[in-house]
Amino acid sequence: MNAFEINKIIAAVILAVLLFFGVGKLTDFIFYVEKPKEPAYTVEAPAVKVASTQTASSGNTDVGKLLSLGTVKHGEKVFKKCIACHTIAKGGKNKIGPAIFGILGKKSGSVSNYKYSKALLAHGKTWGFEEINAFLTKPQAYIKGTKMAFGGISNEKDRASVILFMNSKSDNPLPTP
Repeated sequence: MNAFEINKIIAAVILAVLLFFGVGKLTDFIFYVEKPKEPAYTVEAPAVKVASTQTASSGNTDVGKLLSLGTVKHGEKVFKKCIACHTIAKGGKNKIGPAIFGILGKKSGSVSNYKYSKALLAHGKTWGFEEINAFLTKPQAYIKGTKMAFGGISNEKDRASVILFMNSKSDNPLPTP
């Protein structure tokens, strides 16, 4: 192949690149559309209810009424979501989350040999029915900065059942209200 052939190939590549980018720029110039300064219409976002988390954290939830919705047997089924990260057997080992046998009635962040987040250690409250209900509703919203990445249990029957099941897994279960 001589130098003239190589020059033709290089010129064809350069022309193709120029056409590829140039046609786009040329069409942008010819068909320029000015964007409006204000939108033609606005979409109203629906109001989001966050009542269960707010009432649970403010103490306005009737825990006795909530717990009457659930059963220990149903809680055992729903708790299977939690088994990936927690053990509930007596003497169980910590997993991604701490072992939670007998957690109700204990101070938060008190399971030995588990490295808690600073937020949960600073929380420092005792896990009662109101506390665990608020936490299980949406952990990240209730204790900001917790390591627990679980989205929460929004269904009240499921949450009540899990609380009753967790309470039953204790040497000294708390009396239900």
